[in-house]
Amino acid sequence: MLEPAYQVDVVIVGAGIAGLSAAHRLTSAGITTAVLEAAPYVGGRMSTEKVDGFRLDRIGQLLSTSYPELRLSPGLDALTLRRFAPGVLLHRDGRTQRAGAPAAGGSARGARGALHVVRALAGAPRSTAATPAAPVGGAVDQARLGAALGRIAATPVERVLARPEMPAAQALARRGVPPRTVDGFLRPLLAALLCDPGLTTSSRCADLALHAFASGRLCVPEGGAETLPVLLARALPPGTVHTGVRVTSVSTTSVATAEHGEIRCRAVLLATDARAAAELLPGLRVPDFHPVTVVHHTTDDPAAVFATGSSLLLDADRGGPVAHTAVLSNVDPSRAPAGRVLISSTVLGTPPEGVDTAVRIHLSRLYGTSTRRWETLAVHHTPEAVPAMRPPHDLRRPVRLLAGLYVCGDHRDTSTVQGALHSAHRAASAILADLGATGSMHSADPAPTMPKAA
Repeated sequence: MLEPAYQVDVVIVGAGIAGLSAAHRLTSAGITTAVLEAAPYVGGRMSTEKVDGFRLDRIGQLLSTSYPELRLSPGLDALTLRRFAPGVLLHRDGRTQRAGAPAAGGSARGARGALHVVRALAGAPRSTAATPAAPVGGAVDQARLGAALGRIAATPVERVLARPEMPAAQALARRGVPPRTVDGFLRPLLAALLCDPGLTTSSRCADLALHAFASGRLCVPEGGAETLPVLLARALPPGTVHTGVRVTSVSTTSVATAEHGEIRCRAVLLATDARAAAELLPGLRVPDFHPVTVVHHTTDDPAAVFATGSSLLLDADRGGPVAHTAVLSNVDPSRAPAGRVLISSTVLGTPPEGVDTAVRIHLSRLYGTSTRRWETLAVHHTPEAVPAMRPPHDLRRPVRLLAGLYVCGDHRDTSTVQGALHSAHRAASAILADLGATGSMHSADPAPTMPKAA
């Protein structure tokens, strides 16, 4: 337990992945650090419920193997990523077909179609030459789309971030992408990646999501979402993380806690969610949020749903509440007991009345089988699951508010695991620079002349 007179270099408020990742960078540079978490466990929104041998994520955001911070963040060396099958499965007009997988060769006509899609997605003017219709449908069209995504993956991130910013839906309409491509592939894919069914997200953030999709493979952490914070916490020096400690106020040199009085320090890093951070620092802006509901089922008839294999299945028809679904135990067998099947489905936005019944009806169409015998394991609704990234969206919100007071989290960057970890990287760099212990960190954020609300 912390003593009232406990002194430490840096106090980090919040034991989500941002706070824990920052703690790793600070402790590795020789900075004594205490991480205080009000909940009895680490992880924040990245939590996993255990029910009868099943491991059920509460939010279950999709990750990408191309996220740099998953490789660069200290403490995640033991992380195992379980990959979905390449591309995604799209349910459209009563049929299911694969799209977005890497192209394997292709004809000259297919290359011209791919170039058209790349130019459209990149915002380049459309050619006046005749081009095929939308790149969804048959094998040739799928090859075109795969080749197009390969070009997107090769586009430098700097060019992506230099494009004009507008809502993602508006950007897709203005870039000349054929409507069938938008409705049949890009809209359901981006909705799943951004947790934003209306595509109100900044077009730059949407382009980054497409870039990550095209550069890697969709994946989930082996063992559940909680694996990331648990690995980070375990790899910290003993006594660094303190759960069940509620912080009531902060300053540049101390934090006050309900259980242990004042803790004096040289710097404070707020690594909570946006709303909790604003309660401690009222000048901070609280963004809107995208609600997410995850419904988990199991069945004793696994053959009925094995046809999708380890693929992510998207509903391009938007014929029900489910945005995407997967037989998750096919992707990560550790999430279900031996011989059992775990089907996890995500509903974006406000869920309908009787969400489980509505989801079952929708899943019966998506999987082409009866769901009456399926057992509901859990329904997790998170009203403030993902911070909205509507334009104009600052992808690099300042992490240094004052010398001695810092903030990080997915609300300071992109609303992804990559964004949370990258904001922690930036915050740790700023703290180390201010404390005169830069170590191997990159340069810190420029210091503002006064606290900056964001």
